[in-house]
Amino acid sequence: MTDPTGQQRPAAGAGYTAYSYLTPGVDFPAFELAPEFGRVPPYQAALTAGQEERARRLLADSLVISLHDHPSRFPLRMEETPGYYRTGRQHAAYAGLAASGMTVVFDNMMDGTACVTGHAPWRWDDIITDLGMRQADLAHASGVLTVRTVADIDEAYRSGQVGLVFGLEAATCIENEIDRLDVLYGLGLRQIGIAYSDANALGSGLAEATDGGLTAFGRRAVTRMNKLGLAIDVSHSSDRTALDVCSCSDRPVLMTHAGARAVWDIPRMKPDPVLQAIAETGGVIGMSAAPHTTLSAAHPRHSIESVMDHFRYCVDLVGIDHVAFGPDTLYGDHVQLHRVFGHLLGITRATSGPPFEPVAYVDGLENPTENFANICGWLVSHGFDDDSVRAVIGGNVYRALQSIWVG
Repeated sequence: MTDPTGQQRPAAGAGYTAYSYLTPGVDFPAFELAPEFGRVPPYQAALTAGQEERARRLLADSLVISLHDHPSRFPLRMEETPGYYRTGRQHAAYAGLAASGMTVVFDNMMDGTACVTGHAPWRWDDIITDLGMRQADLAHASGVLTVRTVADIDEAYRSGQVGLVFGLEAATCIENEIDRLDVLYGLGLRQIGIAYSDANALGSGLAEATDGGLTAFGRRAVTRMNKLGLAIDVSHSSDRTALDVCSCSDRPVLMTHAGARAVWDIPRMKPDPVLQAIAETGGVIGMSAAPHTTLSAAHPRHSIESVMDHFRYCVDLVGIDHVAFGPDTLYGDHVQLHRVFGHLLGITRATSGPPFEPVAYVDGLENPTENFANICGWLVSHGFDDDSVRAVIGGNVYRALQSIWVG
């Protein structure tokens, strides 16, 4: 692995396993977790030897940023996840991260499934527990670092470590306490969504029947986020809320993980005016691969090809400088996770639309380890030049963060 000057860069360490500074079964209940490798058959990409070599080189040499993932291990039996989360400990997949080729991943932790102390998501105490536990574990690990500034991204790239940006998909946990944004920022959070499917004090989510847009409190919150240097995500916000955020924010806005409604007509995808508004802020649109979301008429069986139909549409609509990838993957059965937590996450409402062929997993974009190797292979095999590949796998996000973050 070399940097642009030709110097050899070290690889991220992979010897530490999550919470191994404690004793499982003594300090916390132990669960059998999903493997970091080999849960599903590897994706079979039809690349020539030359294309494979070029894709490997681009992955190894480039700044690679996932705009949205959950790089942690879930229970092998997904129905055990609520009990697993009651421990307050989500286990990062350190070996999988080390093998992923990613420089930085926006890690959204337990998020809307953070039911540590109750049965509903977005409780303040649960979010703080999650954020603290993950960073306590990270402090004992090697080869990984917490990213809070652009300089930290530079250090992750220079040193060959994997950087984790902690984020939330919704600001619901702040309730009507705007200073809680400062608290979250002080505890290391660097990206936050407005609403997740259901409405909250800031604005409407994408599953609401009536779209009220951004509230007066939400406008004040966006202003505070800008002042803090907290990146704003509108992936799960309603259309009007997303447009309101774009008009209110004086910094680039992110859609970390979604797709184009013109390609697949469901509420979870965003219409052209929202995609264009995000680009006009200088922001970036991340392509998601959460099961049964970024489908297309050409590829209704969800795979990397479906996702890339959204990618190509967005590139044509707003230009390649405003498109990236936020695959929204994890280590475990993501389809089953939606069944376990669907009532909390508004999955049925958000994905209701045209008929499709259900899949057990998204072939080619199933977990954080394989995602960007397959993305690079797809881009190379479809004629994208090196500068374009580097832009969409990390460069575009890096540029936007330079205008968002402080320091």
